[in-house]
Amino acid sequence: MSKPRQHTVQDTPAIPGVHRVALVSGANRGLGFEVARQLAARGYSVLLGARDLAKGRQAARQIDGDVTAVPLDVTDAAQIAELAAWIEREHGRLDVLVNNAGGHADSSARAESIAPADVRSALETNLLGAWQLASAVLPLMRRHRYGRIVNVTSGCAGVTAPDAIGYPAYRVSKAALNAYTRALAAELAGSGILVNAVCPGWLATGLGGPGGGPVERGAASVVAAACQPEPGINGALLRDGQRIAW
Repeated sequence: MSKPRQHTVQDTPAIPGVHRVALVSGANRGLGFEVARQLAARGYSVLLGARDLAKGRQAARQIDGDVTAVPLDVTDAAQIAELAAWIEREHGRLDVLVNNAGGHADSSARAESIAPADVRSALETNLLGAWQLASAVLPLMRRHRYGRIVNVTSGCAGVTAPDAIGYPAYRVSKAALNAYTRALAAELAGSGILVNAVCPGWLATGLGGPGGGPVERGAASVVAAACQPEPGINGALLRDGQRIAW
């Protein structure tokens, strides 16, 4: 059997007269902050989502470019609806959504004994948060027949990942996010809206802990998926700009 051809994400070329707007959730620190910084450096108007608006504003001031902190708790449906309405009033469009907000790295938990409430909490943030945020902003993307939705996932949730002990709720919630990514991408095929999951790798962030790789590289993977041109890759799991196995 011949080796499958590698598909590589390319950057979106500049389009005269079009000013791109991007929303990044969980962006006041770590990976999300670096994604926001890299998008701003490319000339995007960046909406830096943060549960704590004061921390979001502090982070936004540290980034050169057009960056605005917005209150965003992905588990709060009412707040998401308010934000989507505000984006429509202020910008009239949204071109990129990076679903980065996440948590519940339950390394010491075990699938046999973890409390159901902890599993629900992980699913609320890592799966349903991304789901309801994407649903809220999709009408803005459909209006211009253009959009890039990037769901930040984890290699430990892949079907090819080695068996490991720990992180049960996190792994399950990210595996569910992968399945959602594929379902939404299939529904939106041909619409001009591309939906992909990105595994940034183990990074030295507050969630990943010490020993991980540079945040800049992980963020570059996310930004590459967010900035790809048509026809682009849709419904894939990406890392370092290339398609990898689910």
